[in-house]
Amino acid sequence: MKQDRTPSAVDAQPVNAPAVAPALTPEAPAKPPRRKKVILGTIALLALIGGGYEAQEWWTTGRFMVGTDDAYVQADITLISSRVQGYAQEILVSDNDHVKAGDVLVRLEDGDYRVALRSAQSRVETAGRAIERIEAQTEAARATVEEARASQQAAEAQYQNAKTNFDRTKDLRDRKVAAQAQFDSATEDLATATANLAKAKAAVASATAQVSVLEAQHAEAESQRHELELAVEQAQRDLDLTVLRAPADGVIANLAMEQGDLVSPGARLAALVADGGLYVEANFKETQMAGIRPGAHVHISFDALPDQEFEGVVESAAPATGSVFSLLPPDNATGNFTKIIQRVPVRISIPAEAAATGQLRAGLSVEVEVDSRTHGAEAPQLANAH
Repeated sequence: MKQDRTPSAVDAQPVNAPAVAPALTPEAPAKPPRRKKVILGTIALLALIGGGYEAQEWWTTGRFMVGTDDAYVQADITLISSRVQGYAQEILVSDNDHVKAGDVLVRLEDGDYRVALRSAQSRVETAGRAIERIEAQTEAARATVEEARASQQAAEAQYQNAKTNFDRTKDLRDRKVAAQAQFDSATEDLATATANLAKAKAAVASATAQVSVLEAQHAEAESQRHELELAVEQAQRDLDLTVLRAPADGVIANLAMEQGDLVSPGARLAALVADGGLYVEANFKETQMAGIRPGAHVHISFDALPDQEFEGVVESAAPATGSVFSLLPPDNATGNFTKIIQRVPVRISIPAEAAATGQLRAGLSVEVEVDSRTHGAEAPQLANAH
């Protein structure tokens, strides 16, 4: 029996038609691996722990730290200059040389000053001889006084004798015993004796006055000699000043002279950076000064010493802002005033271990943080502590 077949889509296709692939059933999306969840969770946990640690650090320490990067290494710098004028005869140092206190730096030509010294010494010798002459004259005048006094005594004796003879002759004449001629002679002798006595007294007074005059001249000559001796000291000092010496231990810098240059008084010739004179000057905003007190500990970071931190101490704060001491202080009493936060210089000591590195120089940049909780506390050992 023949079986009927219903035509299908497959039967309807041509013999040579390509076969159609069966449709794929979509699969469910894959779940993220467990390992990725663990990593993300660990990272989140570490971030949370780090954030908590930073928050704790800020709460316990960070909020008490007052910092600035407007800070620089400073030094005690002595400017070398001359107090006398002269040509540079010999320069014994160069830039960056280390010197000791008292070392000779420069010698000036000193011929004129030596001549001035000898001239002053000669005037002192002349004054000394003048004083000797006055002293001799004074001794002679004193001898003259003694001679005049002896003459006065002789005149007084003659006067007394003439006076006695006059009185006796007068008495005899009154009794009509002596002649008038005898009385006249006695009168004449008394007058002569009186005159001689007055002359002797005048000679004593004159001799005494001469002694006084010579003593005054002696005192004046002594004063003049003292002035001349001071002139000798000044001439010697000027001569000594032709040799310029180092005022302290340190390093020579900025030498601005050559041999043969004419050196004028007060002209800047070189600079001396004293040993142990380094410190930090930090310029804090006026809004930060409330937490800064002398004695506070300071965390110091030098750009020249990377990855190293040192601890210093606040020594003092300036009595005025930096703008007050500028060459042209701002005039705020103008119509175009704009408020600008001012900065106050604060001096901070450099610790000894930082200075011992030998890498610090004046002008280097520094970052500082002052611990406002430690003002008045005992400071660490400092580089410039004595």
